[in-house]
Amino acid sequence: MRAPWKTAMLAAAAALGMAACSSPAGDSGNHPADHTVNKGGTYHKPGLENPLADCVACHGADLNGGTAGISCFRCHGQKW
Repeated sequence: MRAPWKTAMLAAAAALGMAACSSPAGDSGNHPADHTVNKGGTYHKPGLENPLADCVACHGADLNGGTAGISCFRCHGQKW
């Protein structure tokens, strides 16, 4: 049986991770409202020129999905 504080800490960490990437969907379809830069028909958050600094908070350190659940490689491919 897990200690109750461990379960509470895990739940709090998950909630914080999800809150960091929760922006309301804007006019761009399913993208968060802060994704305002249209690049090739797909909306990105400003700062897309430096994805290892600006995209990892939501898309994960390896850009394979993270808390956003969408990999950057889904559109960019492995050569990106």
